[in-house]
Amino acid sequence: MEMGLKLLMLKLLVLVVVLCSWVSSCTASVSYDSKAIVINGQRRILISGSIHYPRSTPEMWPDLIQKAKEGGLDVIQTYVFWNGHEPQPGKYYFEGRFDLVNFIKLVKQAGLYVHLRIGPYACAEWNFGGFPVWLKYVPGISFRTDNGPFKAAMQKFTMKIVNMMKAERLYESQGGPIILSQIENEYGPMEYELGAPGQAYAKWAAQMAVGLGTGVPWVMCKQDDAPDPIINTCNGFYCDYFSPNKAYKPKMWTEAWTGWYTAFAGAVPYRPAEDLAFSVARFIQKGGSFINYYMYHGGTNFGRTSGGPFIATSYDYDAPLDEYGLLRQPKWGHLKDLHRAIKLCEPALVSGDPTVFSLGNNQEAHVFKTKFGACAAFLTNHDSKSFAKVSFANLHYNLPPWSISILPDCKNTVYNTARVGAQSAQMKMIPAVYGIGFSWQSFNEEPASYNDNSFTTARLLEQINTTWDMSDYLWYMTDVKIDPYEGFLKSGNYPVLTVLSAGHALHVFINGQLSGTAYGSLEDPRLTFNQGVNLRAGVNTIALLSIAVGLPNVGPHFETWNAGVLGPVSLNGLNEGRRDLSWQKWTYKIGLKGEALSLHSLSGSSSVEWAQGSFVAQKQPLTWYKTAFNAPVGTEPLALDMNTMGKGNVWINGKSIGRYWPGYKATGSCSACNYAGWFYEKKCLSNCGEASQRWYHVPRSWLYPMGNLLVVFEEWGGNPYGIALVKRQVGSVCADIFEWQPTLVNWQLQASGKVNRPLRPKAHLSCSPGQKISSIKFASFGTPEGVCGSFRQGSCHAFHSYDIFEKYCIGQQSCSVPVVPEAFGGDPCPSVMKKLSVEVICS
Repeated sequence: MEMGLKLLMLKLLVLVVVLCSWVSSCTASVSYDSKAIVINGQRRILISGSIHYPRSTPEMWPDLIQKAKEGGLDVIQTYVFWNGHEPQPGKYYFEGRFDLVNFIKLVKQAGLYVHLRIGPYACAEWNFGGFPVWLKYVPGISFRTDNGPFKAAMQKFTMKIVNMMKAERLYESQGGPIILSQIENEYGPMEYELGAPGQAYAKWAAQMAVGLGTGVPWVMCKQDDAPDPIINTCNGFYCDYFSPNKAYKPKMWTEAWTGWYTAFAGAVPYRPAEDLAFSVARFIQKGGSFINYYMYHGGTNFGRTSGGPFIATSYDYDAPLDEYGLLRQPKWGHLKDLHRAIKLCEPALVSGDPTVFSLGNNQEAHVFKTKFGACAAFLTNHDSKSFAKVSFANLHYNLPPWSISILPDCKNTVYNTARVGAQSAQMKMIPAVYGIGFSWQSFNEEPASYNDNSFTTARLLEQINTTWDMSDYLWYMTDVKIDPYEGFLKSGNYPVLTVLSAGHALHVFINGQLSGTAYGSLEDPRLTFNQGVNLRAGVNTIALLSIAVGLPNVGPHFETWNAGVLGPVSLNGLNEGRRDLSWQKWTYKIGLKGEALSLHSLSGSSSVEWAQGSFVAQKQPLTWYKTAFNAPVGTEPLALDMNTMGKGNVWINGKSIGRYWPGYKATGSCSACNYAGWFYEKKCLSNCGEASQRWYHVPRSWLYPMGNLLVVFEEWGGNPYGIALVKRQVGSVCADIFEWQPTLVNWQLQASGKVNRPLRPKAHLSCSPGQKISSIKFASFGTPEGVCGSFRQGSCHAFHSYDIFEKYCIGQQSCSVPVVPEAFGGDPCPSVMKKLSVEVICS
């Protein structure tokens, strides 16, 4: 009897445990299974986009988030930037552009979710990968490996962020918007390189994160061995090939690259909207359920935040929202249409695995069905050159090259990735104020000299360890004594100074005069200066200004990275032959005099006497410039045109816009780019032979109505009178639509029974708010050729193509015109598939 009672109690205990486990599982607000992330019991196809809060201003955040929502996003993803939040050990900063809590709350107010990539390693073309430089000097530290000091610091900061989110009740399990977190970042390749210590570190990081009890799943991107319950995810231009490491985990794409970053001296990459849409649709048809665009808004590397090195101040990334927060059309609109089409298929997509049918050598169908009869199909043409006519479910479909058609009812096409129905836009920069230039004053930054702010040692010092990255600039100074009997003094064949540097740029001054410059590149930051220098008999001062252009952001052993003049430094061509200067006494000075005086600030700029009028320096190295200006009227985004300058830094009202370097021209091949075929970062380029970045974003929220202080420090020598304040706006908008192009609206009307045949599409044209359509630049219904900005008539053209646009669009902010022959005076070429191409000017 007693034995039976014990057995009964044991069974009840087991039942209670099972029930508790089941209830816990069922009530978990965010979980996952093999098909998708599950939120409140519902599988979701989630569309996400990266918006990094420090790369814009708090005043921009609501508009960026709202445009992301209007573009069809469910989730906003961001890194957490450790060096911005803990600039000194134990001293935290969460204000201004680094107000993470405010940013997340704004996302919640908009009704969107958050994916918080705590890392805390970010990479992200961010200075030092997001690590604070002080971390480099923690005794015994070795970054991102099984190292006690590093793990202790990383865990402390991760817990700081998690506890802050919990305190603000921002996790979805608390009613907040955060549905996912990320620990580490793209660690798989690093783990492979490090071996056993890397494996141990990855396992520790995963266990540490899960142990923090956030109530939401964690992910590790590019981490094939991510331990349960962490989800491993994919990053790349394409991720359809990817599968998670366990069958019960969903297929997630944490970085769908919308373009690529811009480097000084590099051509500017862009990615066609058709190919990006193709890659996303391809991922979905292969069972993907979470896509994040990296970037959805790239923004600006203000101050000294860009890493690389040599990463430009602009982090535009060819994202759907451009650097200034404006819609990049047609990418934004084309992806919006894609998201709507995917959402129509969502019930079928999350119900089961697709059935795959071959439709030809390079064509196939992925068909999803629910047990209730819903059906969705994706018809793919992988051929990058040829159209394909395929038969599916007893119907015929025409598939352009490298495209996917989406059929939310397995019959009607509502979207094709290669058929862009959204309008295109040509952006322009125009003077913010016509006829008024800046009135400049200048101050010369003399080469460093031996003084109380300098120190001397008998060797060459590494730059990062010397400056602690508090300034881009480090002076190296030494004296060289030249005997009056040196042969070069009579022959005029100057001795050659050779300086080897770990990077990133170098100016050489001989006796206070600029002798030459050298600089590296993104591919190889190292540099060699090797030029003849004008030395005189007696003592000569050699001053080397070594300049950092952002610290590296990716790779192993952050603690060992270096910059600056590491040597050897030598003179060749003396009577003695070669003289090694590396181990003689060198004197160092960190930063510039102007930095020490805070010339970029309102108070500091009044501490020196500035030259004015005809005495303003032009095309001279190491020159500070300042001017005052009033904020221009309007709401358009603003920028500085720095095209007449060489290299330096710029500030508005004491806030750093960032580094500029238009003097370093872009190299690369900028030939015409076809959307079809595999994309890579150098496939589609612009700006070859021009400045990689000409315009530098000036946030309007940084301006006062009157009396704004603009300060520029020019290293090379430029013409400040060419600097102009400009505003960015839409110059023209275009539509380029086939007469029978599928549209979502048509399908919805047919599905509702309101129409019984396909409707012709419409050309929708909209200028920005405050603008109106002032003229028609081009219009042709028939077989026009070219792209927005360079349309031209084809062999077939309706001669009344302009009439309807002049009637309905001139003077309007937006207008719509049906793409039907009757609208253009009749069919100009019967039995030929026609399209409409139109470009209108906005002003």
